[in-house]
Amino acid sequence: MGRIAGRFARVEPRRRVRDLVLGLLSDLPRKNCWSIAEWAGEATPDGVQHLLSRARWDADAVRDDVREYVLEHLRDEDAVLVVDETGDVKKGTHTVGVQRQYTGTAGRIENSQVAVYLVYAGHRGHAAVDRELYIPRSWTCDPDRCRAAGLGDDTVFETKPELAARMIGRFLDAGHRVGWVAGDEVYGGNPKLRAALEERGVGYVLAVACSAEVTTGAGKFRADALAAKVPKRGWQKVSAGAGAKGYRFYDWAVVDLAERRPGSHRLLIRRNRTTGELAYYRCFSPAPVPLATLVHVAGSRWRVEETFQSGKGLAGLDEHQVRRFTSWSRWVTLAMLAHAFLAVVRADEHSRHAAPDGLIPLSCNEIQRLFIALVVRTIHDAAHRLHWSAWRRRHQARSQACHYHRQATSQT
Repeated sequence: MGRIAGRFARVEPRRRVRDLVLGLLSDLPRKNCWSIAEWAGEATPDGVQHLLSRARWDADAVRDDVREYVLEHLRDEDAVLVVDETGDVKKGTHTVGVQRQYTGTAGRIENSQVAVYLVYAGHRGHAAVDRELYIPRSWTCDPDRCRAAGLGDDTVFETKPELAARMIGRFLDAGHRVGWVAGDEVYGGNPKLRAALEERGVGYVLAVACSAEVTTGAGKFRADALAAKVPKRGWQKVSAGAGAKGYRFYDWAVVDLAERRPGSHRLLIRRNRTTGELAYYRCFSPAPVPLATLVHVAGSRWRVEETFQSGKGLAGLDEHQVRRFTSWSRWVTLAMLAHAFLAVVRADEHSRHAAPDGLIPLSCNEIQRLFIALVVRTIHDAAHRLHWSAWRRRHQARSQACHYHRQATSQT
């Protein structure tokens, strides 16, 4: 918290942001302004809501602090930047960026809000270092709606690959270097993103659809047609990294592509050893690299799913109940900081102390439990609990009365 203290001009918001981050790390079953304010000992949620919506501080500057904190502790020469989006299911139509759209969180089309994240994944650990909210065309074509949600008048539609390119550029422009970028088909199928990475000399392993067309020395083929031509001896069994249930072994094949642009261009093909299911990746590197390197980068993409899972489960990344863009950006940035803290403590613990026999190394989940139980130990008396019970009931009574009044007015 001392690292970001300078972003707040007064002591009150500095203290409150500390309480908010501790609340995000807490074991509360539901994390929002109400529950965190009660947990922190506040009399009402007004202070937390003011911090997120009206207080003067720059969430993008804190985001940069989070990035530097992660790089300082998790820096790895073989690290990979992984880009992916995640959705949060929402009700109503006023939350910034919400519309009916596909989200992998629900596995179907839902009324949801989608954001793109950039995750730094290295040997020591992984954590999100940047975020961008996806604003659909239904919003950018309605300036009044954007203005009501706190978006600027200059807000224009940007695709998810364009948001990814902006975040990667921001990472590189900050003076950091990384050899590889990984992502799914949304990003692999975008030629502008691939060209931007090639111009900056950054390698990539980006998933593409089976229908993607690539050019070899023998002509242009669909990716699945090339896979059918790979001879039996062209497949190699290689692990894509360790998972929760052991090493993830797949069969892999690589085909050289004929591109006029400099660098090594390849199509990487992955085959499931049990089901035979195939996956395809467009690959680029400034100089040729062995198959094992491409497989390592492709396997790093799973780190983003682990980051989303732990960021949501441990740090409340998806539990924001805010409507405006400023509040959203501040909440998710502080949630990224909370999760980064767990990832850094885990990495430092693993490097300093070997796990005792019969125990796995400390996980982020276990570090969170120990930190709250042994370090924070927030305890409040019965009067505080009863005050909050009355506050909630009073607020709910006002809301109920307003709903009935609005209903009665609309029917007259």
